[in-house]
Amino acid sequence: MSTKKVALISGANKGIGFETARQLGKQGITVLVGARDLGKGEAAASQLKKEGIDAQAIQFDVVNPADIKTGVEKVEKEFGKLDILINNAGIMLEGIGGNNSSTVSEEILRKTFDTNFFSAISVTRAFLPLLKKSEAGRIVNVSSILGSLTLHATEGSPIYEAKSLAYDASKTALNAFTVHLAHELKGTKIKVNSAHPGWVKTDMGTDAAPMEIADGAKTEVELATLGPDGPTGGYFHLGEAISW
Repeated sequence: MSTKKVALISGANKGIGFETARQLGKQGITVLVGARDLGKGEAAASQLKKEGIDAQAIQFDVVNPADIKTGVEKVEKEFGKLDILINNAGIMLEGIGGNNSSTVSEEILRKTFDTNFFSAISVTRAFLPLLKKSEAGRIVNVSSILGSLTLHATEGSPIYEAKSLAYDASKTALNAFTVHLAHELKGTKIKVNSAHPGWVKTDMGTDAAPMEIADGAKTEVELATLGPDGPTGGYFHLGEAISW
């Protein structure tokens, strides 16, 4: 069994996922760069290796059960355990603030939930036995402030006018998974939390976003490396709790 910490990050070949891999790698953690396109994953891992990071790519389309199964087998064979799982992969098929509750298609709703919610459950369940072998397993579900029902319902909140049903509801559901799984694992060494990276300059966030990618990764990294006294079952941005 590996003595170094091992982290698996889905959607890690670019954006916040890639930067999260970089920041964890700089802490001496072995990072598995999960990517739907293995070539892109290998290119990302190669770049990290040039920075002295122990990184390797893994074919990991989170909606493909075969990729999940192969990923579990690979991690078990090579490392014997998993210390950190970051469910980072996500999609947004609507524009932010579309106010589309009565018009968004069922196809978009299903595709969004498949990636943003159902896949996180499938991946987590598959890797949970390996996380239980860690001395301090950490699960980070990458959510969004747009998943906050409290803020969506509060007139004048930062997100009150930004309503895109498929994406927002998928993140609300992901938050519910965080709360439920954290409760199930209460009393174990595994901690489960939701992260809001912030509005970040990525393909999804666009150049209009105020935050740089390096700052967007900080919440994921912090929750992935919590000490034994750290929180579980929470919803955070840069160390501050967000209203559910």
